[in-house]
Amino acid sequence: MKNLLKLIAITSIFISCKLNDATDEEVKAPVKDSTIVGADKDENGCLASAGYTWSKLNKECVKAFTGIQLNPASDAATEDETLCAYVLFNEDGDKAEIFLPDDKSFIVSKSGSEKAWSFQDYQLIGQNGYQLKKAGQLVFSGDGEIGSKVSDSDNPDGQE
Repeated sequence: MKNLLKLIAITSIFISCKLNDATDEEVKAPVKDSTIVGADKDENGCLASAGYTWSKLNKECVKAFTGIQLNPASDAATEDETLCAYVLFNEDGDKAEIFLPDDKSFIVSKSGSEKAWSFQDYQLIGQNGYQLKKAGQLVFSGDGEIGSKVSDSDNPDGQE
């Protein structure tokens, strides 16, 4: 009987050690990281993870959120940056690019001495801040507070 117990004990030790070895190999296998740093560049080379997006107006990567922030008109009290639109002007001030929350952007133009920039059914009005209207309905508004423009160089206002 003692010999039988010894045989069972030795057999179970060998079997359990073999199972643990296989499990340890699986646990010790290195985890491969499929994330590549800088792999989130868009077709224009703008690094989205750093907040850059392509500006059709300025023809460079910019941080749109450094422009004029326009809050949604449906709830003017919200300042959630993911729901806001942003406005960047060109140097002459006769054109502006509007960046909407859904990553869509378009350029509005000003003609003559008007106080409004327009494109299709959008109209940007510069009066006591800025208002963006679509088909005559107010969709975004802001106080006109301008952040510093940041471009590819990451230097405000293009300073070296």
